[in-house]
Amino acid sequence: MNEVPANLPRTAGDLRAAGHLPRSIKQELHDNLLAKLRAGEDAWPGIVGFSRTVLPQLERALLAGHDVVLLGERGQGKTRLLRTLAGLLDEWTPVIEGAELAEHPLDPITPESRRRAAELGDALPVTWRHRDERYTEKLATPDTSVGDLIGDVDPVKVAEGRSLGDPETIHFGLVPRAHRGIVAINELPDLAERIQVALLNVMEERDIQVRGYTLRLPLDVLLVSTANPEDYTNRGRIITPLKDRFGAEIRTHYPLDVDAEIAVVRQEAHLVAEVGEPLLEVLARFVRNLRESPVIDQRSGVSARFAVAAAETVGAAALRRSALTGEEPAVARPVDLGAVPAVLRGKLEFEPGEEGRETEHLVHLLRRAVAETARSRFAGLDLLPLADAVESGHLVATGERVPGKDVLAALPELPVLHDVAARAGVAPDEPAGRIAAAVELALESLFLSRKLAKDSDDSTTVYGR
Repeated sequence: MNEVPANLPRTAGDLRAAGHLPRSIKQELHDNLLAKLRAGEDAWPGIVGFSRTVLPQLERALLAGHDVVLLGERGQGKTRLLRTLAGLLDEWTPVIEGAELAEHPLDPITPESRRRAAELGDALPVTWRHRDERYTEKLATPDTSVGDLIGDVDPVKVAEGRSLGDPETIHFGLVPRAHRGIVAINELPDLAERIQVALLNVMEERDIQVRGYTLRLPLDVLLVSTANPEDYTNRGRIITPLKDRFGAEIRTHYPLDVDAEIAVVRQEAHLVAEVGEPLLEVLARFVRNLRESPVIDQRSGVSARFAVAAAETVGAAALRRSALTGEEPAVARPVDLGAVPAVLRGKLEFEPGEEGRETEHLVHLLRRAVAETARSRFAGLDLLPLADAVESGHLVATGERVPGKDVLAALPELPVLHDVAARAGVAPDEPAGRIAAAVELALESLFLSRKLAKDSDDSTTVYGR
């Protein structure tokens, strides 16, 4: 837990004496973002591939004080991007101690807090909230009610003797409780249209309406949301009046190049074994091939989570082989790529008419990704001496029970093997598993270019004439 620094003011009088002035949430974001831009600091840590496209648009929207909706297919990092907004808030902000909403001690908005402020004056107690507590996230679901978002009459308060017309009988919902903070609604079109209507006043008039009477609360919130394109989601839509109230609609996208795709996987994947850059490049190219394939339903997209899960699967296959063979460290090799299509087939939506051929398509696109990576890594390198060695009788077997040293032991000493390892970023004195991974990539390249044959069964693959 974040502990409140001891030197911060603890009463409204101390706060006023310190020269603290209330700022709106949008002004706070404006000032802090501008300060980071002027200082050359990274305002969006952990966000990859958006620096020239999405982030400039989002920065302009925040500087203009606009509510924002991010529109894009699944797995494009929309939620991750929204969560970084909390990093632009002040680390600590003062609130009235004991208040139901996070009201500023010098600017109370509820009847109860105004009464306390009038009675206590400068002695009004102050506590402090960390910026992480000022970001509120809600996944829109069809069963979400107006009471969840805005509020409802609290029967307990009515039972205590207050009348229904008393504003203090309201139990506030998520949006009012996020006063002076950020409210993020994921998958906004999933909200029923009558529930979306309840947000209209919050976004424009900044008040709330509960059970037939209006409570004029000058709410101070930044409303941000995510949505899939309307031609993809069949669950609902953003109603036109609500869409009109968002100041900015920003389109997100998948990584634009292979390097960005690799960076996302490297950042997000929890790898249980070592997966080298060449194999990550294969997986990045594989995902890009899937996004261009006519057999994949591109309206649903191919999430970045697919590439992350693929890398984790390859790492798990390497760790399993390490346990079976006793080889250390556990290093992924191209043979481990075979685990990807069968395990992750269910994460993709195929076009109608492709039933029964899903694995065939995935294997084909994966092999294409291997060939593209090998061409990129070994461009200008003559691999024929390696092919000649295999054809002359040095058959190479690999599989889930074959350690890397056995792969290397099957081949004679060839200068080209050192070149292959170097192109894969592996030094000659590194463990056998890393060198074997590079050699296997070269062998698979020769097979795909029809210079070698390959015979496979359930557990072993043999490269030969």
